Amino acid sequence: MKDKIISIDQGTSSTRCVLYNNQGQFLASAQEEFDQYFPQEGWVEHNPDQIWQTVLSTLHSLIKENGLSSSEIASIGITNQRETTVIWNKKTGLPIYNAIVWQDRRTSAFCEELRSHERVIHKKTGLTIDPYFSATKVHWLLNNVEGAKTLSSNGDLLFGTIDTFLIWKLTEGQNHMTDVTNASRTMLFNIIDERWDEELLDLFEIPSNMLPQVCDNVSDFGETNILGGKIAIGGVAGDQQAALIGQCCFELGDVKSTYGTGCFMIANTGDKPLYSENKLLSTIGYRIKGKTTYALEGSIFVAGSAIQWLRDGLSLFEDSAETESLSVKASKDSKVLVVPALTGLGAPYWDAEARGAIFGLTRDTGKEDITKATLESIAFQSRDLLEAMKKDSASFERLMIDGGMVVNDWFSQKLANILEVEVIRPEIIETTSLGAAFLAGLNADLFEDLTALKKLKAINKTFYPQEEENRYLEWREAVKKILT
Repeated sequence: MKDKIISIDQGTSSTRCVLYNNQGQFLASAQEEFDQYFPQEGWVEHNPDQIWQTVLSTLHSLIKENGLSSSEIASIGITNQRETTVIWNKKTGLPIYNAIVWQDRRTSAFCEELRSHERVIHKKTGLTIDPYFSATKVHWLLNNVEGAKTLSSNGDLLFGTIDTFLIWKLTEGQNHMTDVTNASRTMLFNIIDERWDEELLDLFEIPSNMLPQVCDNVSDFGETNILGGKIAIGGVAGDQQAALIGQCCFELGDVKSTYGTGCFMIANTGDKPLYSENKLLSTIGYRIKGKTTYALEGSIFVAGSAIQWLRDGLSLFEDSAETESLSVKASKDSKVLVVPALTGLGAPYWDAEARGAIFGLTRDTGKEDITKATLESIAFQSRDLLEAMKKDSASFERLMIDGGMVVNDWFSQKLANILEVEVIRPEIIETTSLGAAFLAGLNADLFEDLTALKKLKAINKTFYPQEEENRYLEWREAVKKILT
């Protein structure tokens, strides 16, 4: 009986394949990390072929370890790191270069050259000019990889975000497709007309024949045979929009924040885009059955990756789970503040050249104080986004949270205290994969509609704000010191 869903959750540091049943319940998962490459300061790359191999291996592990067959899988959903950019040769199937990751800052100078176009780009795409988005990455690849321009002019190259690359691989080169949420993060997609924008393609010198077909989040993205039988690919969404769906934020004003490698706060703004006057992003939340729901988003580049840096770069602990006990042990008198601008600062600052700093160090400062201050910095950045949303008339009194970081009760409570709102954690914290599963399930008729999805959601814990010394103003002063 085809009553199960596989969600491929291709993230910035690992690939997870997750098995769900037709009630949206988690059954099993397989996960594999892959290499991060930093060829120069500010550059971040992945090997697309290695990503593909992690998808294959986790899929096969999930099937084998749970005694499944392809005949039990109703549909596959895909969610992915969004702006990360891949270009490959459609004849050979080989990438022309490593994937340039969303965190990469190599196109900062080119972005500055584009400032005179900022108003037009913002109106068309809802985005600000920043290396974060795909367009400048595509431009860099075409102009810096030997032979790329010739191949593109001959129509031999294909561009895609990671979802597109995986769909193409899963369907053995039959389908070059993406969904509307991933398209909206490229800085090439007009979110009002909901099409690739010719004026922007000309500006970035990108041929239209490289671009994938743009579909609803619930669509027929093709079939794959890699698990020994045909399985439909029925749902696709960028990771943060997938989390919005997994959190069932289907009503105007619903807000979720995901704490993974980065942090992304998204508010449902209904059937019209809300253009920010405070450096937030207007984007597409989802499009189902041709109906588009827009969203307002604040993007923080460094969240969980700051914890990775403490673990792998500074060797302050061996397991990220230790951050909770370390924070509890930290001195209450510590004045340490961390600004984790390890790859620049995102919203609401958008300073690609900003670099991280630690303030308030003394002889008594220990790893506990630095760990606590790093977790607090992520909460402070979230407060930055909250304040910007308030100014844009998108204020809220409760926040849905998810992602690997929120299993930490200390952090979740600190978040509630600093934001001064209720913070709600669901039973399934990996709502990114759940959202992709929901979309695939809708396509396979396992779920009736969005209302039915809301009935499946379960809450784990609500954190109510507690009074404490709030150092948010000190945080703002610290940020000022590192802005370029």
